[in-house]
Amino acid sequence: MIENRIKYRHLECFLEVIRQGSVVRAADVLSLTQPAVSKKLKELEEILGVRLLERSKKGIELTHYGNLFLEHASTSVAALREGAERVNQALVTGQQKLSIGVLPTVATSVLPEAVKRFRSNNVDVRLHLVSGPNSLLMSQLRVGELDLVVGRMGVPEAMAGISFQHLYSEQVVFAVRPGHPLLDKADFQLNEITQYTVLYPPEESITGPTVDRFLLAEGVSNIRDRIDTVSDSFGKEFIRHTDAIWIISRGVVAREIADGELAELPVNTKETLSAVGLSVRADTNASMALQLFSKAVKDTAANLDSYYNPDHS
Repeated sequence: MIENRIKYRHLECFLEVIRQGSVVRAADVLSLTQPAVSKKLKELEEILGVRLLERSKKGIELTHYGNLFLEHASTSVAALREGAERVNQALVTGQQKLSIGVLPTVATSVLPEAVKRFRSNNVDVRLHLVSGPNSLLMSQLRVGELDLVVGRMGVPEAMAGISFQHLYSEQVVFAVRPGHPLLDKADFQLNEITQYTVLYPPEESITGPTVDRFLLAEGVSNIRDRIDTVSDSFGKEFIRHTDAIWIISRGVVAREIADGELAELPVNTKETLSAVGLSVRADTNASMALQLFSKAVKDTAANLDSYYNPDHS
């Protein structure tokens, strides 16, 4: 039987190559040689009788059959890791651990209060909070390294096997320092941002394609002085001391805008509205601790929609 010939190492190599987008990088992460990883991939394809991966200019890409196999491979590895992790926790500490992926958009706006609410339940659980780009966090969620991801919903092809629960919607803003020259212009036009340094979401970020489409629709396509970054700490510090303009999810800077530390240009960005919520593996049977943490996040986010999306019209 096919399933009896597929080993854990086959699945591990397959998933890591997808996550890294490279056989070389996957080999480094797995502490294997490149030929060893390539051999495991070839064996897996021979067992299944189909091509799972193709090389392209962008790197390694899934074939149609690879996409079909991915969800089930992720589920299998995640279940094994979750089982091993829970046994290890019981043996070593007797304490359960929750690993939560956090996107920058909720790291400062939702999570601090949500964690306070969760801890008020006096649950004997150790929280492990991980921040990073959406693609990385979703990969870690798929293979069981994370129990939950809190942030924007990924693109449809990245959500296979993932269950998403909407919390609120959020749009991007064009953040600047108080006193920025464009704030005083009565006839401000969006294409005037091209006269300044623009901090921009990278192409691989969750908001990058959304911002691309928005600016293209507004006739803005010639930003020459552009810095691609997902670092909220760099962005906040940089625009405080320069005339740079930061295109960023409102949740990242909402507190600073409310306190007058930063300002936003008068741009109607409703077209960039996107769902923020909770992502878990669709096959997950949520533990009581995970249910309590999810409820704490939901309660915290309940009244955020109007706060993070003021009417610009």
